[in-house]
Amino acid sequence: MQLHFSPSMRSITISNSNGGVGDLMKIKVASRQFSYRTLFHTILILAFLLPFIFILTALVTLEGVNKCSSFDCLGRRLGPKLLGRSDGSGMERSEREIREAKFAELTNKHFAASAVPKGIHCLSLRLTDEYSSNAHARKQLPSPELLPLLSDNSLHHFVLSTDNILAASVVVNSAVQSSLKPEKIVFHVITDKKTYAGMHSWFALNPVSPAIVEVKGIHQFDWLTRENVPVLEAVESHYGIRKYYHGNHIAGANLSDITPRSFASKLQARSPKYISLLNHIRIYLPELFPNLDKMVFLDDDVVIQRDLSPLWDIDLNGKVNGAVETCKGEDKWVMSKRFRNYFNFSHPLIAKNLNPDECAWAYGMNIFDLRAWRKTNIRDSYHAWLKENLKSNLTMWKLGTLPPALIAFKGHVHPIDSSWHMLGLGYQNKTKVENVKKAAVIHYNGQSKPWLEIGFEHLRPFWTKYVNNTNDFVRNCHILE
Repeated sequence: MQLHFSPSMRSITISNSNGGVGDLMKIKVASRQFSYRTLFHTILILAFLLPFIFILTALVTLEGVNKCSSFDCLGRRLGPKLLGRSDGSGMERSEREIREAKFAELTNKHFAASAVPKGIHCLSLRLTDEYSSNAHARKQLPSPELLPLLSDNSLHHFVLSTDNILAASVVVNSAVQSSLKPEKIVFHVITDKKTYAGMHSWFALNPVSPAIVEVKGIHQFDWLTRENVPVLEAVESHYGIRKYYHGNHIAGANLSDITPRSFASKLQARSPKYISLLNHIRIYLPELFPNLDKMVFLDDDVVIQRDLSPLWDIDLNGKVNGAVETCKGEDKWVMSKRFRNYFNFSHPLIAKNLNPDECAWAYGMNIFDLRAWRKTNIRDSYHAWLKENLKSNLTMWKLGTLPPALIAFKGHVHPIDSSWHMLGLGYQNKTKVENVKKAAVIHYNGQSKPWLEIGFEHLRPFWTKYVNNTNDFVRNCHILE
């Protein structure tokens, strides 16, 4: 702040010292002779006034409003403060900051859900090393005399596709321990090439007899070549797809026009697992297991709490897929899914071919009649719709494998009782423990997996009870500690 006297001593100007435009105050003096006494009084008044002006200007500058160059501006900015009134813009700014913090929290949770915990990564590395150094870890699964049982249709065949060794162990352990006839259980565990050695080591060193476990890598299926699944190669290599699933999920988002719940749903839909072949593998079950008639497919984030052998006795009435419908139930958040929740009905192809009110169904615990499946064009339909969505730059749907499956299996689904499959334990914090105890299969679909720190504490014990904490590899990797 600077004080200027005109050469004629007829005016005094107070201006900003920080380069601001304009003057804070300009005092004109009458044209008559200006006495020294008047000058003294003027300077004395200014001596008291200037510090006050300086303090006001400093306050405004600290608030980021450094373009004020008049008392009018200062009054507008500081008047409400001096009068004890709240600043509306300040309140709006606080609300905006809180909202942005919420979206940032959701984004961080998304990345936490997509990451591999250190303990699980340790488990995979140690078991892979064991495969190379321990002959017992490399023993044939199952033993040669049991190989014919892998295609025995009198047994109960489960398929599990995952690269998470700990999760796979929980699914298998829970199924075997909950079964009334474990000797009839055959598990076909499918994993990727990098996880195969570790996965094989785990089940070779930790048998679940009398049940049978087979471990196969994707690379070991002769049929599963790029010639047979060209659309998946396109999904995995397409630049726009990789950018969508691996890019900055908050940059460019119009957070003012979306609710936190919708944003969380969109983030979940952008999980990298949705472009993994392991996630799409279920659409090829009839070709991968040509000698089997019926099987149950399980996701790796489920726990079996009840004997599932009655599933093989369900009459699917000629349908291919026995599944729980997700459009009705006590939990209105989890069980309120219709086609409108998964598809963009402003797209002409979607609007023409689908009904927004049609009930959706759940992936994750499905009984498949492979004989009936082989008589359909389900796989070709799945491929065709995936290609259409790629051509439309993902404007038809966003969420991974379920939407094309909802279309491909249309007319081929037989609803089964909801008690067989309870969903939402990975995103519904209010899930009732009493209801969880009653379900045959509980599904931690959502971001809050039980093996992650973001898992819900009251729901985690249903999963951790099947973790073998006495195992040396589990203890040495400090799993769940």
